[in-house]
Amino acid sequence: MHHEVEKILVNIEKVMIGKRDVAELSLIALLAKGHVLLEDVPGVGKTMMVKALAKSVGLQFKRIQFTPDLLPSDVVGVSIYNPSTMQFEFRPGPLLGNIILADEINRTSPKTQSALLEGMEEASVTIDGNTIEIPQPFFVMATQNPIEYEGTYPLPEAQLDRFLLKIKMGYPSQDEEMDVLRRAEKSAPIHTIQSVVTAEQVLKMQELVQQVHVEDNVKFYIVQLARTTREDSRVYLGVSPRASIALMKAAQAYAFIKGRDYVKPDDVQYLAKFVFSHRILLKPEARYEGFTEEMIVERIVEHIPVPVKRYVDQ
Repeated sequence: MHHEVEKILVNIEKVMIGKRDVAELSLIALLAKGHVLLEDVPGVGKTMMVKALAKSVGLQFKRIQFTPDLLPSDVVGVSIYNPSTMQFEFRPGPLLGNIILADEINRTSPKTQSALLEGMEEASVTIDGNTIEIPQPFFVMATQNPIEYEGTYPLPEAQLDRFLLKIKMGYPSQDEEMDVLRRAEKSAPIHTIQSVVTAEQVLKMQELVQQVHVEDNVKFYIVQLARTTREDSRVYLGVSPRASIALMKAAQAYAFIKGRDYVKPDDVQYLAKFVFSHRILLKPEARYEGFTEEMIVERIVEHIPVPVKRYVDQ
Protein backbone atom coordinates (compact mmCIF):
# COMPACT_ATOMS: atom_id res chain seq x y z
CA MET A 1 0.00 0.00 0.00
CA HIS A 2 1.34 3.46 -0.95
CA HIS A 3 2.25 5.24 2.32
CA GLU A 4 0.44 8.53 1.58
CA VAL A 5 -2.68 6.66 0.46
CA GLU A 6 -2.56 4.57 3.65
CA LYS A 7 -2.44 7.78 5.74
CA ILE A 8 -5.57 9.09 3.96
CA LEU A 9 -7.45 5.80 4.42
CA VAL A 10 -6.54 5.56 8.13
CA ASN A 11 -7.71 9.15 8.60
CA ILE A 12 -11.05 8.45 6.88
CA GLU A 13 -11.49 5.33 9.05
CA LYS A 14 -11.48 7.57 12.15
CA VAL A 15 -14.86 8.80 10.87
CA MET A 16 -16.19 6.00 8.66
CA ILE A 17 -16.33 2.58 10.31
CA GLY A 18 -16.15 -0.52 8.10
CA LYS A 19 -16.16 1.44 4.84
CA ARG A 20 -12.51 1.08 3.83
CA ASP A 21 -13.47 -0.40 0.44
CA VAL A 22 -15.71 2.61 -0.36
CA ALA A 23 -12.97 5.03 0.78
CA GLU A 24 -10.48 3.14 -1.41
CA LEU A 25 -12.76 3.32 -4.46
CA SER A 26 -13.37 7.05 -3.87
CA LEU A 27 -9.59 7.60 -3.78
CA ILE A 28 -9.19 5.58 -6.98
CA ALA A 29 -11.63 7.95 -8.74
CA LEU A 30 -9.89 11.05 -7.31
CA LEU A 31 -6.43 9.87 -8.40
CA ALA A 32 -7.69 8.75 -11.83
CA LYS A 33 -9.28 12.24 -12.31
CA GLY A 34 -12.73 10.66 -12.45
CA HIS A 35 -16.00 11.12 -10.56
CA VAL A 36 -18.20 8.83 -8.47
CA LEU A 37 -21.92 8.09 -8.43
CA LEU A 38 -22.95 6.84 -4.99
CA GLU A 39 -26.34 5.13 -4.88
CA ASP A 40 -27.79 4.23 -1.51
CA VAL A 41 -30.54 4.89 1.00
CA PRO A 42 -30.40 7.99 3.25
CA GLY A 43 -28.37 7.90 6.45
CA VAL A 44 -25.62 5.39 5.59
CA GLY A 45 -22.85 8.04 5.56
CA LYS A 46 -22.59 9.25 1.95
CA THR A 47 -22.12 12.91 2.97
CA MET A 48 -19.74 11.99 5.80
CA MET A 49 -17.56 9.97 3.40
CA VAL A 50 -17.06 12.96 1.07
CA LYS A 51 -16.44 15.36 3.97
CA ALA A 52 -13.87 13.00 5.51
CA LEU A 53 -12.09 12.62 2.15
CA ALA A 54 -12.02 16.41 1.61
CA LYS A 55 -10.65 17.09 5.11
CA SER A 56 -8.06 14.30 4.79
CA VAL A 57 -6.56 15.72 1.60
CA GLY A 58 -6.83 19.37 2.65
CA LEU A 59 -9.14 20.38 -0.19
CA GLN A 60 -12.07 22.77 -0.32
CA PHE A 61 -15.40 20.99 0.19
CA LYS A 62 -18.63 22.29 -1.37
CA ARG A 63 -22.10 20.79 -1.23
CA ILE A 64 -24.94 21.22 -3.72
CA GLN A 65 -28.37 20.05 -2.56
CA PHE A 66 -30.30 19.34 -5.75
CA THR A 67 -34.00 20.23 -5.79
CA PRO A 68 -36.57 20.44 -8.62
CA ASP A 69 -36.35 24.26 -8.69
CA LEU A 70 -32.52 24.52 -8.70
CA LEU A 71 -31.21 26.51 -11.70
CA PRO A 72 -27.95 25.97 -13.63
CA SER A 73 -26.74 29.39 -12.37
CA ASP A 74 -27.17 28.11 -8.78
CA VAL A 75 -24.59 25.43 -9.59
CA VAL A 76 -21.98 27.17 -11.79
CA GLY A 77 -22.36 30.80 -10.65
CA VAL A 78 -23.86 34.01 -12.00
CA SER A 79 -22.81 37.46 -13.24
CA ILE A 80 -24.30 40.27 -11.12
CA TYR A 81 -24.35 43.94 -12.13
CA ASN A 82 -22.53 46.19 -9.66
CA PRO A 83 -23.93 49.76 -9.91
CA SER A 84 -20.91 51.33 -8.15
CA THR A 85 -18.40 50.00 -10.71
CA MET A 86 -20.99 49.84 -13.55
CA GLN A 87 -19.69 46.38 -14.43
CA PHE A 88 -20.84 42.79 -14.18
CA GLU A 89 -19.09 40.77 -11.49
CA PHE A 90 -18.90 36.99 -11.50
CA ARG A 91 -20.07 35.25 -8.33
CA PRO A 92 -18.81 31.65 -8.47
CA GLY A 93 -21.23 28.83 -7.67
CA PRO A 94 -20.47 25.81 -5.49
CA LEU A 95 -19.19 23.85 -8.51
CA LEU A 96 -15.99 25.92 -8.46
CA GLY A 97 -14.51 24.03 -5.51
CA ASN A 98 -12.18 21.01 -5.23
CA ILE A 99 -14.36 18.24 -3.80
CA ILE A 100 -18.06 18.59 -4.57
CA LEU A 101 -20.92 16.62 -3.07
CA ALA A 102 -23.82 16.69 -5.55
CA ASP A 103 -26.57 15.45 -3.26
CA GLU A 104 -29.64 13.75 -4.77
CA ILE A 105 -28.66 14.58 -8.36
CA ASN A 106 -31.77 12.79 -9.69
CA ARG A 107 -34.09 15.31 -7.99
CA THR A 108 -33.24 18.22 -10.30
CA SER A 109 -34.17 19.05 -13.89
CA PRO A 110 -32.13 17.70 -16.82
CA LYS A 111 -30.99 21.26 -17.62
CA THR A 112 -29.37 21.65 -14.18
CA GLN A 113 -27.95 18.11 -14.34
CA SER A 114 -26.31 19.03 -17.65
CA ALA A 115 -24.66 22.11 -16.09
CA LEU A 116 -23.03 19.88 -13.47
CA LEU A 117 -22.06 17.18 -15.97
CA GLU A 118 -20.52 19.71 -18.38
CA GLY A 119 -18.36 21.01 -15.53
CA MET A 120 -17.35 17.43 -14.66
CA GLU A 121 -16.40 16.58 -18.24
CA GLU A 122 -14.63 19.80 -19.24
CA ALA A 123 -13.26 20.87 -15.80
CA SER A 124 -14.50 24.35 -16.75
CA VAL A 125 -17.75 26.34 -16.85
CA THR A 126 -18.98 28.86 -19.40
CA ILE A 127 -20.67 32.03 -18.10
CA ASP A 128 -21.77 34.79 -20.51
CA GLY A 129 -19.41 33.45 -23.18
CA ASN A 130 -16.40 33.38 -20.82
CA THR A 131 -14.79 30.06 -19.93
CA ILE A 132 -13.69 29.74 -16.30
CA GLU A 133 -11.36 26.88 -15.36
CA ILE A 134 -12.32 24.84 -12.29
CA PRO A 135 -9.41 24.62 -9.80
CA GLN A 136 -7.57 21.29 -9.66
CA PRO A 137 -7.77 18.72 -8.15
CA PHE A 138 -11.47 18.49 -8.97
CA PHE A 139 -13.65 15.60 -7.83
CA VAL A 140 -17.44 15.22 -7.82
CA MET A 141 -19.27 12.63 -5.77
CA ALA A 142 -22.92 12.57 -6.80
CA THR A 143 -25.50 10.72 -4.74
CA GLN A 144 -28.92 9.37 -5.63
CA ASN A 145 -31.56 7.60 -3.59
CA PRO A 146 -32.60 4.31 -5.26
CA ILE A 147 -35.96 4.08 -3.48
CA GLU A 148 -37.78 7.34 -4.14
CA TYR A 149 -38.49 7.46 -7.86
CA GLU A 150 -41.50 9.77 -7.45
CA GLY A 151 -40.70 13.27 -8.66
CA THR A 152 -37.19 12.36 -9.82
CA TYR A 153 -35.37 12.78 -13.13
CA PRO A 154 -33.26 9.64 -13.65
CA LEU A 155 -29.89 10.32 -15.28
CA PRO A 156 -29.82 9.33 -18.98
CA GLU A 157 -27.31 6.67 -20.08
CA ALA A 158 -25.10 9.25 -21.82
CA GLN A 159 -24.73 11.13 -18.54
CA LEU A 160 -24.24 8.04 -16.39
CA ASP A 161 -21.32 7.23 -18.72
CA ARG A 162 -19.47 10.29 -17.38
CA PHE A 163 -19.04 8.77 -13.92
CA LEU A 164 -15.90 6.68 -13.56
CA LEU A 165 -17.37 4.46 -10.83
CA LYS A 166 -20.75 3.65 -9.33
CA ILE A 167 -20.62 2.55 -5.68
CA LYS A 168 -23.20 1.27 -3.21
CA MET A 169 -22.35 1.74 0.48
CA GLY A 170 -24.71 -0.67 2.21
CA TYR A 171 -25.61 -0.89 5.88
CA PRO A 172 -22.94 -1.48 8.55
CA SER A 173 -22.75 -4.80 10.40
CA GLN A 174 -24.08 -5.05 13.97
CA ASP A 175 -20.62 -4.56 15.53
CA GLU A 176 -19.82 -1.68 13.20
CA GLU A 177 -23.09 0.05 14.06
CA MET A 178 -22.27 -0.32 17.78
CA ASP A 179 -18.91 1.37 17.08
CA VAL A 180 -20.71 4.17 15.22
CA LEU A 181 -22.86 4.84 18.30
CA ARG A 182 -19.86 4.79 20.64
CA ARG A 183 -17.99 7.32 18.53
CA ALA A 184 -21.01 9.59 18.09
CA GLU A 185 -21.92 9.48 21.81
CA LYS A 186 -19.75 12.46 22.86
CA SER A 187 -19.00 14.39 19.67
CA ALA A 188 -18.99 14.04 15.89
CA PRO A 189 -15.63 12.47 14.81
CA ILE A 190 -15.60 14.55 11.59
CA HIS A 191 -14.69 17.67 13.59
CA THR A 192 -11.54 16.10 15.04
CA ILE A 193 -9.72 14.94 11.89
CA GLN A 194 -6.99 17.00 10.20
CA SER A 195 -5.55 16.90 6.69
CA VAL A 196 -2.74 14.36 6.24
CA VAL A 197 -1.67 15.34 2.69
CA THR A 198 -1.72 18.61 0.73
CA ALA A 199 -3.42 19.52 -2.55
CA GLU A 200 0.06 19.56 -4.21
CA GLN A 201 0.68 15.98 -3.07
CA VAL A 202 -2.68 14.91 -4.54
CA LEU A 203 -1.76 16.51 -7.90
CA LYS A 204 1.63 14.74 -7.78
CA MET A 205 -0.08 11.39 -7.10
CA GLN A 206 -2.43 12.01 -10.06
CA GLU A 207 0.65 12.46 -12.28
CA LEU A 208 2.26 9.27 -10.93
CA VAL A 209 -0.94 7.29 -11.61
CA GLN A 210 -0.70 8.20 -15.31
CA GLN A 211 2.79 6.66 -15.41
CA VAL A 212 1.60 3.24 -14.14
CA HIS A 213 2.34 0.73 -16.92
CA VAL A 214 -0.45 -1.26 -18.59
CA GLU A 215 0.82 -4.27 -20.54
CA ASP A 216 -0.77 -4.91 -23.97
CA ASN A 217 -2.20 -8.25 -22.81
CA VAL A 218 -4.04 -6.42 -19.99
CA LYS A 219 -5.35 -3.84 -22.49
CA PHE A 220 -6.54 -6.72 -24.69
CA TYR A 221 -8.27 -8.27 -21.66
CA ILE A 222 -10.12 -4.97 -21.00
CA VAL A 223 -11.22 -4.80 -24.65
CA GLN A 224 -12.44 -8.43 -24.50
CA LEU A 225 -14.55 -7.67 -21.41
CA ALA A 226 -16.04 -4.56 -23.06
CA ARG A 227 -16.80 -6.35 -26.34
CA THR A 228 -18.50 -9.21 -24.51
CA THR A 229 -20.99 -6.79 -22.88
CA ARG A 230 -21.98 -5.64 -26.39
CA GLU A 231 -22.49 -9.21 -27.63
CA ASP A 232 -24.31 -10.65 -24.58
CA SER A 233 -27.87 -11.78 -25.45
CA ARG A 234 -29.25 -10.36 -22.16
CA VAL A 235 -27.81 -6.89 -22.76
CA TYR A 236 -29.68 -4.26 -24.79
CA LEU A 237 -26.82 -1.73 -24.78
CA GLY A 238 -23.21 -2.67 -23.99
CA VAL A 239 -20.42 -0.43 -22.71
CA SER A 240 -18.76 2.21 -24.91
CA PRO A 241 -15.02 2.64 -25.64
CA ARG A 242 -15.12 5.38 -22.98
CA ALA A 243 -15.85 2.61 -20.46
CA SER A 244 -12.76 0.67 -21.62
CA ILE A 245 -10.63 3.78 -21.04
CA ALA A 246 -12.29 4.31 -17.64
CA LEU A 247 -11.50 0.73 -16.59
CA MET A 248 -7.86 1.13 -17.62
CA LYS A 249 -7.53 4.49 -15.77
CA ALA A 250 -9.19 3.05 -12.64
CA ALA A 251 -6.88 0.00 -12.77
CA GLN A 252 -3.83 2.30 -12.99
CA ALA A 253 -5.01 4.16 -9.87
CA TYR A 254 -5.73 0.89 -8.04
CA ALA A 255 -2.25 -0.47 -8.86
CA PHE A 256 -0.71 2.81 -7.60
CA ILE A 257 -2.70 2.61 -4.34
CA LYS A 258 -1.39 -0.95 -3.86
CA GLY A 259 2.19 0.31 -4.30
CA ARG A 260 2.79 -1.10 -7.81
CA ASP A 261 3.91 0.62 -11.03
CA TYR A 262 2.12 -1.91 -13.27
CA VAL A 263 -1.47 -3.16 -13.67
CA LYS A 264 -2.38 -6.81 -13.06
CA PRO A 265 -5.44 -8.60 -14.52
CA ASP A 266 -6.68 -8.96 -10.90
CA ASP A 267 -7.02 -5.15 -10.71
CA VAL A 268 -9.22 -5.17 -13.82
CA GLN A 269 -11.35 -8.04 -12.46
CA TYR A 270 -11.95 -6.27 -9.13
CA LEU A 271 -12.92 -2.93 -10.71
CA ALA A 272 -14.98 -4.19 -13.68
CA LYS A 273 -18.36 -4.20 -11.90
CA PHE A 274 -17.83 -0.69 -10.47
CA VAL A 275 -16.89 0.72 -13.89
CA PHE A 276 -19.22 -1.25 -16.18
CA SER A 277 -22.47 -1.94 -14.28
CA HIS A 278 -23.98 1.57 -14.61
CA ARG A 279 -23.03 1.76 -18.30
CA ILE A 280 -25.01 -1.23 -19.58
CA LEU A 281 -28.75 -1.55 -20.23
CA LEU A 282 -30.42 -4.92 -19.75
CA LYS A 283 -33.25 -6.25 -21.89
CA PRO A 284 -36.63 -6.34 -20.09
CA GLU A 285 -36.73 -10.14 -20.22
CA ALA A 286 -33.33 -10.34 -18.46
CA ARG A 287 -34.65 -8.12 -15.66
CA TYR A 288 -37.78 -10.27 -15.47
CA GLU A 289 -35.56 -13.34 -14.99
CA GLY A 290 -33.93 -11.62 -12.00
CA PHE A 291 -30.64 -10.51 -13.56
CA THR A 292 -28.95 -7.27 -12.48
CA GLU A 293 -26.21 -5.33 -14.28
CA GLU A 294 -23.69 -6.35 -11.58
CA MET A 295 -24.53 -10.05 -12.06
CA ILE A 296 -24.00 -9.80 -15.82
CA VAL A 297 -20.60 -8.08 -15.40
CA GLU A 298 -19.51 -10.65 -12.78
CA ARG A 299 -20.49 -13.54 -15.11
CA ILE A 300 -18.59 -11.97 -18.01
CA VAL A 301 -15.49 -11.59 -15.80
CA GLU A 302 -15.80 -15.27 -14.79
CA HIS A 303 -16.03 -16.47 -18.40
CA ILE A 304 -13.35 -14.39 -20.16
CA PRO A 305 -9.94 -16.11 -19.83
CA VAL A 306 -7.40 -14.13 -17.81
CA PRO A 307 -4.23 -13.28 -19.78
CA VAL A 308 -1.20 -15.24 -18.57
CA LYS A 309 1.28 -14.32 -21.28
CA ARG A 310 1.99 -11.18 -23.25
CA TYR A 311 -0.49 -10.40 -25.99
CA VAL A 312 1.22 -10.50 -29.41
CA ASP A 313 -0.39 -9.19 -32.60
CA GLN A 314 -1.26 -12.16 -34.79
